Amino acid sequence: MESVDFHTARALLEWQMELGADECIGDVAVDRYALPEKLAKPNQQAAKPHLTRGPVKTKERDAVAEAQAAAQAADTLEALREAMTSFDLCDLKRGARKMVFSDGIAGAPVMIVGEAPGREEDRTGCPFVGASGQLLDRMFAAIDMGRDRKDAPLYITNILPWRPPHNRDPKPEEIAMMKPFLERHIQLANPKALVLMGNWACQSLLGKRGIARLRGQWQEVSGKPALPMFHPAYLLRNPDAKRQAWADLLSLKATVEK
Repeated sequence: MESVDFHTARALLEWQMELGADECIGDVAVDRYALPEKLAKPNQQAAKPHLTRGPVKTKERDAVAEAQAAAQAADTLEALREAMTSFDLCDLKRGARKMVFSDGIAGAPVMIVGEAPGREEDRTGCPFVGASGQLLDRMFAAIDMGRDRKDAPLYITNILPWRPPHNRDPKPEEIAMMKPFLERHIQLANPKALVLMGNWACQSLLGKRGIARLRGQWQEVSGKPALPMFHPAYLLRNPDAKRQAWADLLSLKATVEK
């Protein structure tokens, strides 16, 4: 290459800078449009699913379907208890102290279905304890069906076996998830009549709410006569409703003694 003087070289450099060249890359010009003598083959590796980027999609579990299968596989109440204990899709289980399964002896003529365990039930593992349980005992003792009788005329459970945090209302998905266990519980206990205590028991087994309208009207659940009644906790807050509760108890006694 023919050498140029300083002033010419400076002028050429300034001209290139005006064109946008602001960096010196190399001493030898590179023709970027020239093709190489031999094209390199791309390195194609077999796709490996476990090395793909992004989250791996897994099939979501159907809580209701799994509950249904587990409940139907239980042929005794003890097997049902074990199935519920090992059921891991209900988040309530993680925050509860104890599972509340039942109280009484299976085969009793009356099965009471309550709502969800409270603080005392969560502590003891027994349904209907505390003030509500004491009132329930007095109510049924008045029609000669006390829980303390040796022939155990009552068998008691809840729609949910675990206490909701801070005694909040059950969520619809929790009710739906545990309903197959409750229905199987009724089949295995095989009572003569059911008592649905409160709105949430009616919501779970009847798909209806409005206990003031439903109470005293016999329904059918799992082929059994079912009587909606005021929950004892409601009666503690509304003593005037005890007269209606007494009428319901007499109706229950007459039905069971037929």
